[in-house]
Amino acid sequence: MCNYTSLVPTSYWMLVFLEFALAVVTFGALRFITAPYGRYLREGWGVTVPARAGWLVMESVSSLLFVVVFWSGPRRTDLVALLLFAMWQSHYLYRAFVYPFLLRGGRRMPVVVVLLAIAFNVLNASINAYWIGALGQYPVGWLADPRFLIGVALFASGLTLHVWADRKLRSLRASAGDGYHIPYGGAYRWVSCPNYLGEIVEWTGWALATWSPAGLAFAVYTVANLAPRAIDHHAWYHQQFPEYPAKRRALIPYVI
Repeated sequence: MCNYTSLVPTSYWMLVFLEFALAVVTFGALRFITAPYGRYLREGWGVTVPARAGWLVMESVSSLLFVVVFWSGPRRTDLVALLLFAMWQSHYLYRAFVYPFLLRGGRRMPVVVVLLAIAFNVLNASINAYWIGALGQYPVGWLADPRFLIGVALFASGLTLHVWADRKLRSLRASAGDGYHIPYGGAYRWVSCPNYLGEIVEWTGWALATWSPAGLAFAVYTVANLAPRAIDHHAWYHQQFPEYPAKRRALIPYVI
C-alpha cells in the first residue's frame, strides 16, 4: 500500500492546511461574488489582459512548477510516481497549452484574477509535486490497489468529460455563431456545466490514486471553486434563455 516518510516537515502540513482553509474562504466568497472573467467580466476589477494570455500564464505554472519540484525529489524515477506525474501533466498541458487557443479572440480577464490563480497554482502544484516526488512511497504493488485503479479510472473519465464539454461549446459557437447558446446532447442533457463536473471527478480520482493529503486538499478546493461557478452559470442560462431545459441541473445530475 501507499506509505509516506515519517519525516514530513511541519511546514508542509501547514501548506496543506492552508489549501483547505483557502477552499473554505473561496467557497464563501464565490457564493456572494461571481468571479469576473468569461461571461461575467465587468468593470471595477482593474487592468485586464487578453484571456488567452492569462489562461496560458496562470495554468502553465501548474505544469512547469510540478516538473521542477517533482524532478528534484528522490522518487522521480519510481514507476508509480512517474505515472502520477503523467496524469497531472495530461490535465495541465491541455489547460495551459491547448485550451487557451480554443478561446475566441478579443476576450479579456482582470490581472488580479490571473495573479490570484498563479498564487494558488504555486501552492497547489508545489505540495502535490513534493508529495509525489519526495514524501509519498508508492511500491509497484500500488498499481493493483483498488484506490489507485479507481482513482485512475475517475481521473481519465473526468478528463475526457472535461475536454469533450469544452469542445462541445466551441463547436456550438462555430455552428450557431458568436455569443452564447444552449448546449444540447451528451452530458449537457443532465447538467449545465459538465466541464466543471469533469474537473471535480478528475481531482477526486487524483486524491484516490495518490492517497495523499495534498490530493485531498486539491479535490476539496476544486469543489469549493467550481461548484459556485456552476450554480452561477445555471442561473445565468435560465435568465438568458426562457426555454432553457427546466430539468437540467447545474452540476450533479438530478441533485444540484
